[in-house]
Amino acid sequence: MTARAPVPSLALPAERMRQAAGEAVGALKVLANEDRLLLLCQLSQQEMCVSELEEQLDIRQPTLSQQLGVLRNEGVVSTRRDGKRIYYRVADARLLEMLDLMYRLYCPKE
Repeated sequence: MTARAPVPSLALPAERMRQAAGEAVGALKVLANEDRLLLLCQLSQQEMCVSELEEQLDIRQPTLSQQLGVLRNEGVVSTRRDGKRIYYRVADARLLEMLDLMYRLYCPKE
């Protein structure tokens, strides 16, 4: 068995490590809902409005609005208005990295 290098984050002071752990738990809680995960996966590819998300993901409008509200409140998506439409995009670069890793782990090419 080969030895693994120490995890770099272990060099952090305990207080900073606790803060970082809290941030990571918050991100994981956001991702721990299937509808929110689908929304974030879709939005990681491109900015979209509610009607486009509803059509692409087959999530009904009330659920879609509720989950987009959670994502906005958590600060992981931002919006842009164009006329009557509101467009959503992933605003947290760290979340994009997590989504990329999850895609590579769970959505392998066949």
